[in-house]
Amino acid sequence: MGDNDNNAYYSQEYGLCPSWALSLGYMGVASGAVLSNWGSAWGTWKSGVSLLNTGIRHPGSVMKNVIPIVMAGVIGIYGLIIAVILAGNIDKPTVGTRENVYSIYTGMAHLCAGLCCGLSGLAAGGCIGIIGDYGVRSVGYRTSNISVVFSTTDKPAGGFDAEDEGGGGGGDENKLFVGMLIMLIFSEALALYGLIVALIVSQHSYSCGGE
Repeated sequence: MGDNDNNAYYSQEYGLCPSWALSLGYMGVASGAVLSNWGSAWGTWKSGVSLLNTGIRHPGSVMKNVIPIVMAGVIGIYGLIIAVILAGNIDKPTVGTRENVYSIYTGMAHLCAGLCCGLSGLAAGGCIGIIGDYGVRSVGYRTSNISVVFSTTDKPAGGFDAEDEGGGGGGDENKLFVGMLIMLIFSEALALYGLIVALIVSQHSYSCGGE
């Protein structure tokens, strides 16, 4: 028998290319897109609400603090990239014979790629949302000279007052902003790591049709 006959024999004998293998690939496409968009929406929601609340008292800080929303939106692009790549690598059944050439090996690789990118994006989006939520509020409070948690009259231990140490923040809002930005960058890196692994895993394939 030739190579193609051997491939067809082993595929039929050991079930390497069942018809349901295609569902694994499309689940990878769906998980990569949906979970990444979920993380993107989560981060945008958390950061956006804080940005609007802070902008009421300090409108000048709106454009500066929009960075968490932009970084959350990029996560959705990662999911779009991996979903398009995976969808283009899913082989259709052969015309005429209707034999499936898409193997379980390829399907599991595509499912793994989609989950790597999607779950990493979901985690990164949540992290960006929470950091952006508290970070934007903190920068806005410090800039707007607003007392937080406790009143400035008694000044009990553990309270935070924006009027202390120079009043009006004394430039400390820039230090808070830089710290928030660093945390956002490393949070965004989580989604990037998932995308890199997904791109590598998506190249693993085996076709039952042979060369």
